[in-house]
Amino acid sequence: MSTVLTNFGTWKEFLSDRVQQAKSMGLNEDTIANLAFEIGSFLDERVDPKNEEQRTLKELWDAGDEFERKALAGLMVKLVQKS
Repeated sequence: MSTVLTNFGTWKEFLSDRVQQAKSMGLNEDTIANLAFEIGSFLDERVDPKNEEQRTLKELWDAGDEFERKALAGLMVKLVQKS
């Protein structure tokens, strides 16, 4: 997964593929957003940002409360769905 994390475009493609996979498995938007929140929490705790976009996302994540972090995770899902 480390190569996925080094390039933001590659990360968005990876996340887009996972969102599509979740949808094909029948998961609804809320469940997908909750999973994105869990992934965001994991990345925040265990992965150092590899590029400027990730550093910005981490700063936003760290500045937010749980509600705002869930909103950010949901926005990331929407972002990759539109790409």
